[in-house]
Amino acid sequence: MADSALPGSRGAGSDLLPVATVWQLTWKQFRKHRLSIFGLYMLAVFLLAALLAPLLPLDPVTVDLEAARLSPPSAAHWFGTDHLGRDVFTRTVYGARISLSVGFLATGLAIGLGTLFGAVSGFYGGRLDNLMMRFIDLLFSLPILFLIIILQSMVANPSIYNVMIVLGLTSWMSPARLVRGEVLKEREMEYVQASRALGAETRWIILRHLLPNVIGPVIVMATLRVGRVIILESALSYLGFGVQPPDPSWGSMLAQAREYLNTGIWTAVFPGLFLSLTVLAFNFVGDGLASAMNPHERK
Repeated sequence: MADSALPGSRGAGSDLLPVATVWQLTWKQFRKHRLSIFGLYMLAVFLLAALLAPLLPLDPVTVDLEAARLSPPSAAHWFGTDHLGRDVFTRTVYGARISLSVGFLATGLAIGLGTLFGAVSGFYGGRLDNLMMRFIDLLFSLPILFLIIILQSMVANPSIYNVMIVLGLTSWMSPARLVRGEVLKEREMEYVQASRALGAETRWIILRHLLPNVIGPVIVMATLRVGRVIILESALSYLGFGVQPPDPSWGSMLAQAREYLNTGIWTAVFPGLFLSLTVLAFNFVGDGLASAMNPHERK
């Protein structure tokens, strides 16, 4: 069976745009949203800071017994120092490194599991689809935050990798429902029926045809979900079930700063500000992608 008979784009008509052109139009439409471009620039700055964090001269976890404790922002310490004399700027940058890593990897795990689950459910349909969707309904009925706390408390040696895995394994249901709905629509399209008539394998149809044509909504959901996962990780760290000290994350920094709000408010302001700006940037980018990938917006 020749690959040319099974084109990756929807249908084989010459009036349809090639994949490269579709992405070019998406980028052109995305650039029209100034807030989305602003959010993209902010994310680029945060990612660059996180990557270059090891180049900072001060250590984020070592306690300097000679450093002034709860020192306000100054030329020596741009964001001041915390109750142990550690540089808040250094810890905030390293917090970005940890929080963004958790957000990206946990979201990648959730999107991967959800996409696979939803594609299988939507493609086969029938009793299997009904059973798989009832399983998702059961998971949605559980209090996810408490489930995460229980899973974290059961781990003997909590680490950042545990946080990533737990957050990924408890947040794949929404992507699964989204992909399942898109696959239900796509499987009735002519190019899928043609692939079936030509004897294409089920795995080939799902991976080669269905998933590439539902990737747009998945990308939008993934972008928005990274911000939500970062908030959830910060909440877990604030409660003591996320990233464990002395590793800095924005949530753990806020938890440690709550006892020093009267004497060192800067220890809470800067990690809280960067947390809010990061989530806001992801929301801006997600909104821009949702609009740019909407075919009605391109007209």
